[in-house]
Amino acid sequence: MNGSMIGAAVAAVLALTWIAFGFWAFVLVALAMLVGVAVGRIIDGRLDVRALADVFRGRRSSS
Repeated sequence: MNGSMIGAAVAAVLALTWIAFGFWAFVLVALAMLVGVAVGRIIDGRLDVRALADVFRGRRSSS
C-alpha cells in the first residue's frame, strides 16, 4: 500500500465513524489512530521518545 491508499482508507474510516456515531466518536477514533501511529513508530525505532519528551519540556536539541 502506498501513502495515498492509506490516507484514503483512514479518511474513509473517519468519515464513516462521524456519519454513523457522531462527532465525539470521530474524535475518539482519530485519537486512537494517532496513538497507534506513535506506538508503531516507537516500535520501528523511527520515533525517539527522549527527544519528544525534551520537546514537550521546552528543551532544545539544537543551538
